[in-house]
Amino acid sequence: MKRIFKILVWTLSIMCLLFILLLVYVRAVSQVKEPLADGTTLAGVQIATPDSGLYRFKNSWFRKSESGLYELYVEGKPYERGIAIGELSKDLIQYQEEVFNNQIHQLVPSDAWLNVLKYFVGWFNRDLDDHVPEEYRQEIYGVSQVASHNFDDIAPPYQRILNYHAAHDIGHALQNMSLVGCTAFATWGGSSEDSTLIIGRNFDFYVGDDFARNKIVAFYAPEKGHRFMMITFGGMTGVLSGMNEQGLTVTLNAAKSEIPTASATPVSLVAREILQYASTIQEAYDIAAKRKTFVAEAFMIGSAKDGRAAIIEKSPDAIALYESPADRIIGTNHFQSEALGNTQLNRDHMSTSASPYRYKRVEELLNSAGKNSVKATAAILRNRSGLNNSNIGLGNEKAINQLIAHHGIIFQPEKRLVWISTAPWQLGKFVCYDLNKVFELNPVKNAEIYNASLTIPADSFLLAKQYRDAVKFNRYRFPFQDREGLVPDSLVAWNPDSYLAYMLAGDYYLGHEEFSKAKAMYEKGLACEVATAQERKHMEENLKKCK
Repeated sequence: MKRIFKILVWTLSIMCLLFILLLVYVRAVSQVKEPLADGTTLAGVQIATPDSGLYRFKNSWFRKSESGLYELYVEGKPYERGIAIGELSKDLIQYQEEVFNNQIHQLVPSDAWLNVLKYFVGWFNRDLDDHVPEEYRQEIYGVSQVASHNFDDIAPPYQRILNYHAAHDIGHALQNMSLVGCTAFATWGGSSEDSTLIIGRNFDFYVGDDFARNKIVAFYAPEKGHRFMMITFGGMTGVLSGMNEQGLTVTLNAAKSEIPTASATPVSLVAREILQYASTIQEAYDIAAKRKTFVAEAFMIGSAKDGRAAIIEKSPDAIALYESPADRIIGTNHFQSEALGNTQLNRDHMSTSASPYRYKRVEELLNSAGKNSVKATAAILRNRSGLNNSNIGLGNEKAINQLIAHHGIIFQPEKRLVWISTAPWQLGKFVCYDLNKVFELNPVKNAEIYNASLTIPADSFLLAKQYRDAVKFNRYRFPFQDREGLVPDSLVAWNPDSYLAYMLAGDYYLGHEEFSKAKAMYEKGLACEVATAQERKHMEENLKKCK
């Protein structure tokens, strides 16, 4: 017996030692080296306030618009830009990291699992910096100088900020939670009212209302490449939606991916490189082709020089350029090219997701609108109905407007005009920025820089009781949200045409073993327009349990 006990102790000791050595090894190989700065130091950084509410660092500046959007202009070498971004928007950077980590704690409430996750992410992204161009590493390093030290137990500031740039990619793995479901479309020639290229998109990336609260309209004048604008948030230097001075636009649409095994270049940084260095669709394609990504993504590229838009479809193993035979193009969350559209993964995704339905709805609205315009584009981005204007419930993933958008944006590249939505979601007014004028500004007074005469008014839906009910419903909509105090009858009353309301109510009753009530809820939910095959299967399986 003593011998068995000694063997057990020895075995456990060896296992503990191996585990400790594994942690040490993972921590060692997952350390990201800080890039060498380009000579700019924090010493002597002076933030001036020439007017109340206007902040400047050399020629870079920062202010908050009455629209609720923050406006940032930066120029210079990479590290200098990073320092300027950090010093001018320090509070927003620290706030964004705090809410992001709070959301992670809601998703993974166990400290033990979070610690394991930390080492896994460190291992997974161990070579991340090798896939990020030196220019962007320098810029991110500059930004990281103002990062909070409250999260140093996760990783050093630079390593954290660099890893956050893969947040959109990580969202791919959460598609089944309806966190990523973007819609984009473009018209030109005979499909546009004045024949110019018009592009509209909703960026439906949702990780909580707090995460989307502070949006920054950033204008960049880099030392190399083209000047450009993008809509972003504190600490993010990658591109989600943007347009450069050449009239080239980039927007991202997630596609279905296999589970990645190692990191590569975050898609937001591929988009950033395209926006900064491309002026045509071919140049954008060439940049995307040379970068390896670890998720599948569709980059919708609009080009004033080409007078049209196209979609670069990219997976970890292949790339294709999809060009529409008509004078319009639509992108949701599936591939369309012959090369990537016919893969088994893409076909399976199309048969089980809301993407094809949303695609058809955009087609339907463009057909009914006649020749497209900027205002018509805003109306499509705000549309909450299903095919044939059917009522499919508020927040349905099959709707173009799912009431979760981080932002809606409209481009008119040939005129260098861009409209950006204000809160809430894409329902607030769309304010217009003229790139021809913004890049010539050198403000010393805190004055509005958007073109008020081109503002698109807020959606009248904001005045409706249905909107107020949708806000109440959204509190319980996602799995990572706190559902304490959930009342099934209230959910159904707030969103009576939504399968999700009945599904959540059914789950509540099933959890409380009220089987007859759960059965009634699931049956009503299955009679509604269900967004995904996974959710339909969930209700069908739970319905069997009720019987």
